[in-house]
Amino acid sequence: MTTSLHGTAWKFGDNIDTDQIIPARYLVTIDPEELGKHCLEDADPEFVKKVRVGDVLVGEKNFGCGSSREHAPIAIKAAGVSAVVAKSFARIFYRNSINLGLPLFETEDAGRIEQGDALELSPVTGQIKNLSKGETYQAAALPDFARQIMAAGGLMKYVARKKGLTPRGR
Repeated sequence: MTTSLHGTAWKFGDNIDTDQIIPARYLVTIDPEELGKHCLEDADPEFVKKVRVGDVLVGEKNFGCGSSREHAPIAIKAAGVSAVVAKSFARIFYRNSINLGLPLFETEDAGRIEQGDALELSPVTGQIKNLSKGETYQAAALPDFARQIMAAGGLMKYVARKKGLTPRGR
């Protein structure tokens, strides 16, 4: 995993649930590319047209609440988003994201970040630099095991490497 991530902030509010992240009508596929095309379309119909590879989602409280579908972090990654920053995450979304290699940054300072701010994030230290405002925030650093899973590209690839196997699928 790279030592830092850079991207523009896309700001969302409290309780962004998995149905907003990837609406249930698209759960007929597990194809990441197809899911990415519909990421957050009910919350912001223009999101996937405007988001750029490396950009960062920023939420408030309880990001990823709702059903435990893995499709949500898959859609976020497939849309090109490099990380999610929020005040808090639904626990199942948090674990699904780690298992699928999507870095999360949990910080009370998420509310200080505004739409369009340029961010630099360190998964190793949990530091978030808001380059637009000249501010630095601290998120909980990801545990070593989580960074190893993300560096491998997700839990399946991590386990396959540990066992000397080649994973299929994702």
